[in-house]
Amino acid sequence: MVNNILNQKNALLDSLRIRGFSEKIVSAFDKVKRENFIPSKLENEAYKDYPLQIGYGQTISQPYTIALMLNLLDLKDSQKVLEVGSGCGYVLALMSELVGKKGEVYGIEVIEELAEKSKDNLKLTDYNNITVYNRNGHLGLDENSPYDRIIMSAALDKIPTALETQLKENGLLVAPLNTVHDIGQSLVVFQKIKGELKVQRDIPGFIFVPFVEG
Repeated sequence: MVNNILNQKNALLDSLRIRGFSEKIVSAFDKVKRENFIPSKLENEAYKDYPLQIGYGQTISQPYTIALMLNLLDLKDSQKVLEVGSGCGYVLALMSELVGKKGEVYGIEVIEELAEKSKDNLKLTDYNNITVYNRNGHLGLDENSPYDRIIMSAALDKIPTALETQLKENGLLVAPLNTVHDIGQSLVVFQKIKGELKVQRDIPGFIFVPFVEG
């Protein structure tokens, strides 16, 4: 089983390289053990490039989609970042790798059981700069704002005002937004310019679980 998982992981890393992702992102996927963030019965599928069920009607997104979102987020050393809909904690761990030990990583998860599970998952890692809150994502996390980057891991119609307020000037926000005519969502990159969110990129063709309100 160990060799099978290792072979899957190496194949995934090669796939990310072929798709043009930076070695910094590939290295984060190498260092963070995805199998620690999924149900043990799915361990053999840990590095398959598709979403996996993690309970409570939620999923862990496929690695390619996560890599793309992190690439769009353009994380830098020592930045402060917030994930809304942090689920099992996997993306939080990846972001911790990308911002380094001097960075700050915060997660909001509205499902209490999943928030607690993510804390347990993260205890299996060596990251000491991650904090998870059981909160309503629409309200953001004001006490640690403003954030250099915000990433949303569940689909919604529009960006909540609180998150717009909590993003730093010139900061980036990446979110899957529901489209009007098509099934699924577009990954949209916003930048805060003169106090307002401005669309920088819009990439269609994704499917995320819906945003859950508290």
